[in-house]
Amino acid sequence: MLGTSINPIKPPSSSASWNCYYWSCETRMATLLSSTSSFDYYNHSLHFLFSPSKLHCPRILVSKLPGLRFRVSSPSKSRVFCESKTQEGQIRRCSPLLEKASLPSNGALASDEWKAVPDIWRSSAEKHGDRVAVVDPYHDPPSTMTYKQLEQEILDFTEGLRVIGVNPEEKVALFADNSCRWLVADQGIMAMGAINVVRGSRSAVEELLHIYNHSESVGLVVDNPEFFNRLAGTFSSKSTMRFLVLLWGEKAWLSSGETHGVPIFSYKEIIELGRESRVAHIGSHDARQGCKYEIIGSDDIATIVYTSGTTGNPKGVMLTHKNLLHQIENLWDVVPAEAGDRFLSMLPTWHVYERACEYFTFTHGIEQVYTTVRNLKDDLRHYQPQYLISVPLVYETLYRGIQKQISTSSTIRKLIAVSFIKVSLAYMEFKRIYEGLYLTRNTEQPSYLASLLDCLWARIIAAILWPLHVLAKKLVYQKIHSAIGISKAGINGGGSLPMHLDKFFEAIGVTVQNGYGLTESSPVVACRRPYCNVIGSIGHPIQHTEFKVVDSETGEVLPPGTRGIVKVRGPQVMKGYYKNPLATKQALDEDGWLDTGDIGWIAPYHLAGRSHRCGGVIVLEGRAKDTIVLSSGENVEPLEIEEAAMRSSLIQQIVVVGQDQRRLAAIIVPNKDEVLQAAKVSSIVDPDAVDLGRDKMTSLLCEELSKWTSECSFQVGPILVVDEPFTIDSGLMTPTMKLRRDQVVAKYKEEIANLYK
Repeated sequence: MLGTSINPIKPPSSSASWNCYYWSCETRMATLLSSTSSFDYYNHSLHFLFSPSKLHCPRILVSKLPGLRFRVSSPSKSRVFCESKTQEGQIRRCSPLLEKASLPSNGALASDEWKAVPDIWRSSAEKHGDRVAVVDPYHDPPSTMTYKQLEQEILDFTEGLRVIGVNPEEKVALFADNSCRWLVADQGIMAMGAINVVRGSRSAVEELLHIYNHSESVGLVVDNPEFFNRLAGTFSSKSTMRFLVLLWGEKAWLSSGETHGVPIFSYKEIIELGRESRVAHIGSHDARQGCKYEIIGSDDIATIVYTSGTTGNPKGVMLTHKNLLHQIENLWDVVPAEAGDRFLSMLPTWHVYERACEYFTFTHGIEQVYTTVRNLKDDLRHYQPQYLISVPLVYETLYRGIQKQISTSSTIRKLIAVSFIKVSLAYMEFKRIYEGLYLTRNTEQPSYLASLLDCLWARIIAAILWPLHVLAKKLVYQKIHSAIGISKAGINGGGSLPMHLDKFFEAIGVTVQNGYGLTESSPVVACRRPYCNVIGSIGHPIQHTEFKVVDSETGEVLPPGTRGIVKVRGPQVMKGYYKNPLATKQALDEDGWLDTGDIGWIAPYHLAGRSHRCGGVIVLEGRAKDTIVLSSGENVEPLEIEEAAMRSSLIQQIVVVGQDQRRLAAIIVPNKDEVLQAAKVSSIVDPDAVDLGRDKMTSLLCEELSKWTSECSFQVGPILVVDEPFTIDSGLMTPTMKLRRDQVVAKYKEEIANLYK
């Protein structure tokens, strides 16, 4: 009920009765009497029945929930005491290691192994208890928590959700951005056996509404009042909420009238309710014995993450505890984190890439600092992180910043820096040759003698360049390192790392490990290792993960070095799409192979030579399916833009491109007659003109494209105008007149690259 502040107070001592919920309602009794209070917890309505006597008298509120009694006192600032007799058979689903202390003393359900994701916090608290776990400097209030404090916060939030009526297996929508409280809420929802449905605050309201309703969520946990005010009008009329939780901010900042009848809780209130209930539960033998305990199973669904489908509607990826635990237990080969290592977190934590990496790193006692895009540059310098987990756009931004710093230096400094970088690029090229890390698709085995001479020559040239490379480290690269930190490695995911960035960071001594995964695979399936960092690849599969490359037409498994559709299989592959068996069947075959929709090849094995350590690494060359992933990690469905553009009479055909780029571009086949006519109408050319220059045509088409796609989610930047239509005969369309995007992109590869220069 909007305007009602529900604050826990210390419970009085109790014997057999479990007096666990105590709320202080900072509203006048008259407000309560003038409204119909209906708290739909556990699918029950809690109808408060008041005595008709004078307000200043203590009175009893009787609910229709068995065993619950509300006693109200004080007319101006009433206290509502909720006394709950523990019901026999009450089900408490628990994360067995995390909540070991609250389970029955016989220990039958307790476990020393991770069965559910939240179990990691008990292990981390035992090993790294007083180490700082999270630093969140940009929220109000700024927060710092040790591992012990973080574990207790998660336990309290878990219990707080039970108090307000969340049941196991129910879905709770968590729409918020990265912060320490997001982490607590995420783990709290999981730890009591519920399923969180996640998204960020930048998503469109209609998209969030679709996710909330499609997932059948029962309540909403949001970032702050400002964000909920944006959702309130739509959600109040088109969805049903049992409760609303604010992670940050004050309830008073909510718009009035939009949440009538919906109980609202602040983060602190949930924590305090949970803390009081935990104390009462652990301290009462009757309370513990009266409950029926269940443990969360590894195959239970932990979260539903919605991702874009080819139809444009988000699909709910069901990830189990087992899926995520595979990531937690098997990423150390990729990121050998040590206790005390510092990580910067700037990606959306609801994105499964950031999320799985965080879960993993917290098991090794790291310190995580939450930052933002705006503060990243300063925080890199201030915190000097050992690791940065990010997307290509961030590394490109760092690269551009370094280049700008060099270009604005004096002529002498600029000349020295550019020369040193060229020397280092050459040095690393030869170093890769003699170390056997030079990537190739060639399956032919080199002769031993040729390989020996090749490696010997590379060593000689590298030895000549080495002194200059060392000097460059001291004079140039050391300053770069002090500005960006990342002393151990930057981990790239969410999109392919452009080759020029890969080579540049290698040259200046910043290790960048490129990885690969999908939401449907929790997400990591492959990544380059520190000891085998093959430039241009996504590395070897992580443990217990299989790859194969198949022919797109026949499904036949292709040999190493041959391009085809990449498929993966392993314990991290999703359970399926929520309420979408058809999409699940299309993505997963009967043997558990996930169709990634990406085109790639597996590097052939060589016994000797410049590529002898590259065998088995995976190389991706684009996406076979339509979804475009920008370097920011954003997914774009090009069909929406293309359909909007095709409404123009000036455009005959269009293909939107932009995989792994900062922005979208387009290849356009113009309707030349219509373009010429439009140019005449606009007085761009004379009325008697018979042709239109390429520059004028491009400019006119850019304006036309912008006009017709102005309401699309993403806008197109540069365009490439081509004369040859896409046809079946040219191999750019299928017999059923469907566009072969990969073939179009391959044909105009160089021209597309020039668009982004």
